[in-house]
Amino acid sequence: MVVEKPRFSLATVVLDCPDAHVLADFYGRLLGWEVTISEPDWVLLRCPEGGTGLSFQSEPGYQPPVWPELPEEQQKMLHLDIRVDDLTEAEAYAVAAGATRAAHQPQDDLRVLFDPAGHPFCLFLH
Repeated sequence: MVVEKPRFSLATVVLDCPDAHVLADFYGRLLGWEVTISEPDWVLLRCPEGGTGLSFQSEPGYQPPVWPELPEEQQKMLHLDIRVDDLTEAEAYAVAAGATRAAHQPQDDLRVLFDPAGHPFCLFLH
């Protein structure tokens, strides 16, 4: 018996955090995306050009990951890679928007930062 593959389409990536609205505001400013749905504990952002969205869900027990990873500490489960034209300019903008630069930078051609909820994300050149 052959089962046909149903249609799958990735709609959004959801980040847990202590406050969905605070994190949505940060990523909205960083990426220039608009809020398309806002609920008390959940916010959806969409890229104006379309594609996969980014959502934020408030979780009271949220624990930020430790990066670089350490045994027995909260591990990151994913991170966002964000393409930029100029690393220095993009990093300065991200920090002004509320990001924090990670102390450990593994490569010269990317920057690791933390969003306001402590999720690591990378800026890298085209």
